[in-house]
Amino acid sequence: MSYQSVLRPGLFDGQTLVVTGGGSGIGRCTAHELASLGAHVALVGRKPEKLDTVRGEIIEDGGSASAHPCDIRDEEIVAATVKQILADHGPVSGLVNNAGGQFPSPLAGISQKGWETVVRTNLTGGFLMARELYNQSLSQTGGAIVNIVADMWGGMPGMGHSGAARAGMVNFTQTAAVEWAATGVRVNAVAPGWIASSGMDTYPEQMKAWIRGLADAVPSRRLGTESEVSAAICFLLSPAAAFISGDTLRIDGAASQGGRVWPLPKAKNVAVFNGFHRAVTPKIFSED
Repeated sequence: MSYQSVLRPGLFDGQTLVVTGGGSGIGRCTAHELASLGAHVALVGRKPEKLDTVRGEIIEDGGSASAHPCDIRDEEIVAATVKQILADHGPVSGLVNNAGGQFPSPLAGISQKGWETVVRTNLTGGFLMARELYNQSLSQTGGAIVNIVADMWGGMPGMGHSGAARAGMVNFTQTAAVEWAATGVRVNAVAPGWIASSGMDTYPEQMKAWIRGLADAVPSRRLGTESEVSAAICFLLSPAAAFISGDTLRIDGAASQGGRVWPLPKAKNVAVFNGFHRAVTPKIFSED
């Protein structure tokens, strides 16, 4: 099998696209879709073994990918990594700023170190990657950046450090869209809601029941798939989105649109898209 993208074959032929956090979850899925559409995908992340695994998958499927271990929180390492990608693969056409991470905690229990670690990962790291790719490549050629954020509208209880960082990334998206437009660079964001991704298996045991019940808070009564997020990312990178910049697209099944107060009936006629041939159901949903 191969990736079943809704976008036309060869859409990104001859282009190099960078995906941070490409070793797992939404980043892995997006890397596969971009490669299936002809792109060379530069996978960026902290864990070389994960990057190598995804690189191997893409090559096995007939695509092109390279692995670039990098701590996106370190300015000098980011600059050097971008420089190396350009030296190895030529100009970059786009960036998927997907890398991120957080841990569950109420605000009162978050230390300064914990707060700053999450903000550096989810906001500062994304800024550094975007800035370096803009300065070293995109400002000369044009291109597109898609920042992956989260549903933080109305607050993010239990994840306040991540919510603050994601809100900052939305504002960064809007600002960069204006400042960089004259050089042909578009900047948008995608805000996934509750997606059945491998990241759900990283949370502690006491959160499992809550995670399994998330679908009940979505009007369509289901979680999203990784490929539903990837499809939006790939569209925003594509020429069809040439007049879209500074926007944030929510991929959440309307979960952020009032379902907290509106009674949700039993759903029917619900469509699901899953084009990722290597998708794996999170273990949390396959356990008894």
